[in-house]
Amino acid sequence: MSDVKQFDYLLIDSNQVAMVIRERLMPVQGKDAPIFPPTFAGPEGEKDKKPSYVIDEVGGELGKVAIIDTLGSQANRIEPLFKESPYAELVPQIEIQIGNRKVNLLDAGHRAGDAIVRFSKAGPDFHKAFATYRETGNSEALAKLSPTSLVFGVWDSRGSQAKFPRMVSSTIRATNVSPLTRAAQFFSSIPKAEAEAIESDSDYRSKEGYNDAPARSHGGVMVGGEILRDAVLNLIPLRSLEAGSPEKTLALQRYLLGICLIAFSAPARLYLREGCLLTADAEQAAAIEIVTRSGKRTPIQLDANVALEYARVAAAAFGVGPNLLTDFEAERAKKPAGEKPSKAKKL
Repeated sequence: MSDVKQFDYLLIDSNQVAMVIRERLMPVQGKDAPIFPPTFAGPEGEKDKKPSYVIDEVGGELGKVAIIDTLGSQANRIEPLFKESPYAELVPQIEIQIGNRKVNLLDAGHRAGDAIVRFSKAGPDFHKAFATYRETGNSEALAKLSPTSLVFGVWDSRGSQAKFPRMVSSTIRATNVSPLTRAAQFFSSIPKAEAEAIESDSDYRSKEGYNDAPARSHGGVMVGGEILRDAVLNLIPLRSLEAGSPEKTLALQRYLLGICLIAFSAPARLYLREGCLLTADAEQAAAIEIVTRSGKRTPIQLDANVALEYARVAAAAFGVGPNLLTDFEAERAKKPAGEKPSKAKKL
């Protein structure tokens, strides 16, 4: 049986600010294989906003650095872990029925601050939990509803304005990259003369796939340096959370620390997209360290099974919130009659 006090040193010693992981990755085909980063819209104001990789010229030993998976994307890959056994029992499973489908809160893009939550029958409970934190600093109610919102960060931007910073963050970057280009040629199964006889409009034929079509696009990147996953468990916002009394506060912090340790130590999900299936580099073990305010780094061992057992004990002591199936209220989500359209806030 795990000791609920075994990680209290992370909660009590304010000199310790974070736990960090640096993990070296490689393409499943081998180190000399290209990988495909995500593409993003071009910078605002540019005439040609064709999707492109985000590659920064850093220089020095790092050369050109490409983002392989963003902070937000990594969070969205990790959080659904808590829908699966054996982790599902550690957090409330809240589902919103919308039409013929159910959406698990763990899949909602803005977590507890998402529109699908706000306009559900459970919306008032979430609003009250956010408002309680905003007014008193007590985050126990939100932890009973959506503890992963506290772990991965949430902003109730269209309600109370309560905001929780991320405790667990992760990004993947590659250094010394060289962009590649790929090309393809599509040959229509209908000869050009026959296609023209069917329809004289060339643009229409192209749209419908009658015309031959060459293509040239991003071909991934070759990585001359390293592919690095950097993860951080920020202890400062965790220690700032309160729950009304010293005893309840400690139980809350232990509970959320357990979830953080699982999110932090669970094997990374590294099928990022087509053309980007990564694995750990078997020749270089991941380094886990505790970092103090002075910058001192102390290597530690963190086993995923130990994290799970601790999280179970801490969850039992805190009391996991109940599972819930609630309905989305489409009528309430509609724009009030007579209200003028407004531009969405930039988040």
